[in-house]
Amino acid sequence: MKIKGLLIIIVIGLAIIVYSAAYIVDETEQVVITQFGRIVGDPKTSPGLKFKIPFIQKANFFHKNLLDWDGDPGQIPTLDKTFIWVDTFARWKIVDAVKFFQTVNNPFNAISKLNDIIDPAVRNAITSHGLIEAVRKSNREMELGEIGEEDVEQDRGTSYMITVGREIITQSIMDQAQPKLAQFGIELVDVKIKRINYVEQVRNSVYQRMIAERQQIAEKFRSEGQGEARKILGDKERDLKLITSEAYRKAQEIKGKADAEATKLYAQAYGIDPEFYSFIKTLEIYGEALDKKNTLVLSTDSEFLKYLKGYTE
Repeated sequence: MKIKGLLIIIVIGLAIIVYSAAYIVDETEQVVITQFGRIVGDPKTSPGLKFKIPFIQKANFFHKNLLDWDGDPGQIPTLDKTFIWVDTFARWKIVDAVKFFQTVNNPFNAISKLNDIIDPAVRNAITSHGLIEAVRKSNREMELGEIGEEDVEQDRGTSYMITVGREIITQSIMDQAQPKLAQFGIELVDVKIKRINYVEQVRNSVYQRMIAERQQIAEKFRSEGQGEARKILGDKERDLKLITSEAYRKAQEIKGKADAEATKLYAQAYGIDPEFYSFIKTLEIYGEALDKKNTLVLSTDSEFLKYLKGYTE
């Protein structure tokens, strides 16, 4: 019974020793082994199961993949004395775990060092260049879809020659910060400007100017549209009158030809018997002149009543 208990104790002890001696290195991690606070051997960067002296040595884990740094937005004056808000971010990684452990020891302290180094580098880069250099990266002409037509004319008349540009400014930030971070075993992989904006006072005035410019452009488009509309209406009225006059002319021509043809037919028909024609026309006049509303006084020898006299006789 005592032997069985002793074996159990030995097994438990061995398990504790093995558990204390073994550690697993993830593919995104690297490990620095220390013994009583002193670094032992090279960092362990390959993934897998590793072993150390239990209870004496300690495994210190550090990231091997890319890490992010997000700077605090700050108000920075440009070279042309324009105050802007600048928001930046960066990607970094631990390339020398031993140096990193000896200097900053943990990611929290590393972020503090990044703040102390990158923020001043950003400020130096922005204050050394004009606003247009921090905003644009080339001399590409802006398209009509990006700004108004009048702004295009103004931009063409104003020469904004980009000699540095945002990409070179961000590269200068890296060039300033990287040597200082290298002493901590940190490699600055990339730095980007996330956002640039005017301070609130300047931003409000800029918005008002932009609104006024866009209203001016809109008014120009509206006036051009109204002028075009009046031109279209004028062309419509002219075409309508032209069509109406042409139709009236053709109608009169057709009517004239019809009247001439009718007169010709009448002449041919009544020319056969002129006396009958005279009789018919006189009857038409009787029908128009002699009605209930009219009173006609004529002498008996009037030519107008010749057919009536002839009929009565």
